[in-house]
Amino acid sequence: MDAAAAAAAAAEPLLSSAVPSSDPTSQTPDSKPSMSTKTPWLAYAVASGACAAFNGVFAKLTTTELTTTWASAISTAFGLSGTNKFVEFLIRATFFALNLAFNAIMWTLFTKALTRATSTTRVSIINTSSNFMLTALLGLLIFRESLPPLWWAGAGLLVVGNVVIGRREEEEVKGVTED
Repeated sequence: MDAAAAAAAAAEPLLSSAVPSSDPTSQTPDSKPSMSTKTPWLAYAVASGACAAFNGVFAKLTTTELTTTWASAISTAFGLSGTNKFVEFLIRATFFALNLAFNAIMWTLFTKALTRATSTTRVSIINTSSNFMLTALLGLLIFRESLPPLWWAGAGLLVVGNVVIGRREEEEVKGVTED
């Protein structure tokens, strides 16, 4: 089993406990379906978007000058030369491996969300929105990238647009099932 498959397998129990069974026989007659039983795919879609954001961060850390700075600090902390290329290569290789692992986990979670949801559009909306917002926050925290208010306004409009599209599809599905 490769590292990505092992990481995906390790994440499964965590998400399975966060996502209750959608089996209607597991509910008592007196219980009302909770939000988590109505949307068992939601945690998978959000987690998939988060993994995509971390995938992007690790991809950028594989090639950025910031990694050179971190490698120099780590080399110095271990009493090595600040320009030790082996340490830098090792750190970049680690970031690349994490990039691949988070990509594999992201696709695993996204596929699980798609199989549990009634609407692929809704899964894609949640996945994209969580990826988009978390990528912006991680860029700000890790890379000191500042985003102007206009970017945030645009991001908000994208989220609103995604919600409108998702609701429209939901109404279309209801109309088809009522016929």
